[in-house]
Amino acid sequence: MGAQFYASSITRSARTFGLGLVVALDYKINFRPHPPLAPSIPALHARNAERLSDLLRANGGLYLKIGQAIAMQSAVLPPEFQKMFAKMFDDAPQNDWKDVEQVIREDFGKSPEEVFGVSFSRDPEKGVMERTARASASVAQVHWARLENGKEVAVKVQKREIAQQVGWDLWAFKWVVPRMARIYTAWFDLPLYSLVPFITERLLLETDFVNEADNAERMAQLVAGEPRLSGRVYIPKVYRDLSSKRIMTAEWIEGVRLWDKENLTKPWGGKWRQGSPGCHGAPLDPPKQEEVAEIVRSNLVDEKLKPNRDWWKGQDGKGGLGLSLKDVMAEMIDLFSAQMFLWGWVHCDPHPGNIFIRRLPSGKPELVLIDHGLYVHMKPEFRHQYCLFWKSLMTFDNKTVGEIVTSWGINNADIFASATLMRPYTGGDNSTSAEIRKGLTGKEQAERAYEMQQKMRKGIREILGDEKKWPQELIFIGRNLRIVQGNNQFLGSPVNRIKITGDWASRSLVDSPDLSFGEKAKNLGRHIIFKFVLFSSDLYFYAAKIKQLFGAGGGMEDDMEAQMKKIAKDFGVELNHGVFEG
Repeated sequence: MGAQFYASSITRSARTFGLGLVVALDYKINFRPHPPLAPSIPALHARNAERLSDLLRANGGLYLKIGQAIAMQSAVLPPEFQKMFAKMFDDAPQNDWKDVEQVIREDFGKSPEEVFGVSFSRDPEKGVMERTARASASVAQVHWARLENGKEVAVKVQKREIAQQVGWDLWAFKWVVPRMARIYTAWFDLPLYSLVPFITERLLLETDFVNEADNAERMAQLVAGEPRLSGRVYIPKVYRDLSSKRIMTAEWIEGVRLWDKENLTKPWGGKWRQGSPGCHGAPLDPPKQEEVAEIVRSNLVDEKLKPNRDWWKGQDGKGGLGLSLKDVMAEMIDLFSAQMFLWGWVHCDPHPGNIFIRRLPSGKPELVLIDHGLYVHMKPEFRHQYCLFWKSLMTFDNKTVGEIVTSWGINNADIFASATLMRPYTGGDNSTSAEIRKGLTGKEQAERAYEMQQKMRKGIREILGDEKKWPQELIFIGRNLRIVQGNNQFLGSPVNRIKITGDWASRSLVDSPDLSFGEKAKNLGRHIIFKFVLFSSDLYFYAAKIKQLFGAGGGMEDDMEAQMKKIAKDFGVELNHGVFEG
């Protein structure tokens, strides 16, 4: 078995290196207006997208994680890659219970019954645990359990094969992938080499559940200490005595996913001044005795044992949480802005599946953030620069924007500003757009498409100008911004995302604990003036809202994305999918 496994690991690494060379050679030979060995450039993209997608799925595990990371940034890839990588978010098959049990025994030296105090043999004095996972992803799967003391928990168990794969895959990511990046850097003149180790190290941290527990507890402390978020945001409690490097046990969360607009907004079906199940960390209502008796009698492997708690939908089952999408989205932007500008501790995977919404007794929403495996830390100096960068974008302070991005090794402020705002930056000199369009008139479509994609490559090279200066954290910060923008757009642009984010950036230069009193006082005066500047952003937001009310648009985010599509097309990029497709 061991020999078979290691042979499989070597095969995965060899497959990765071999396919990387094939893709690189294919592009080296055929990426031209009239490819000699492909019908067209789109056909070239399509076959290589399929090759890479098949590779990631065949290798599985951590490779799927990398595929998901690529998928979240796929808007800058050709449409053929966008379509293929959207499938990376499909649920992964779950492991059998015997594999789950083996991981628990290896980490704790005990059976699941002993570790969690549960019984699979009809003991009414013990807790219960579902042997079928409630959710399954590329690295782990989640099982529901009720402990002996009545507390309900989510037991996140790493898939057994991941620990075995990590050693070889770590070698592949550190040896094979960087060498492939060197080849791509040399052949395509794209500075990718230094980014690969940083990205892979961050993704590998997601396999360490002790790290995830540390992140969760740190974020809970930060939220509790911030008056603007305490009571509005909730981080589930981690049970350290029931956790290990491959198992993390946290309190079970009952809530509505962010993507479920219908249940978020339907009229409240519960009682007045009553919150939804578990809000504010309140104990979940216990199951009825007859339900417990039935669970004890059944003892089926595939039985769903968790009690249903949908009383908040009302007697007819047609109700919901009765929440305002504006309040929900404002909480989300406040949380991630605080992470980025105030704390410098940024959750890099805020997609809708990692966010639950509950209703507080006050009728306001409570946002619950889960899955704390992937964070990046921003050093104070970089965080202050990033705050000033955002503030300068809002005031069209091009001199400051230019100075900051130059210090980051970025040679093109306009492109980076637009990518940061997720909207066209109109404060620059527009030299980039003019340069992109130059020399394209009078040429046939194939030649225009080729030259625009060549210029896009040049634009990327300018953004990643000096790899030694470039803050690598920007990769994951950009991912966070894109996902938050996608959430706002998906919910119909209920809030002015740009204004809220800019306000946090400016205010954090006043509240930051690592600035002197003099600097804070000076920044406070500037912040008061800046608040007036933000008024112009509101004018744009409400103009888009009026259009939306009359059916002439989807809101501010849709309008901005339409403008971004026009600019992106000049770069040879098709922004033609939603961030959460798939």
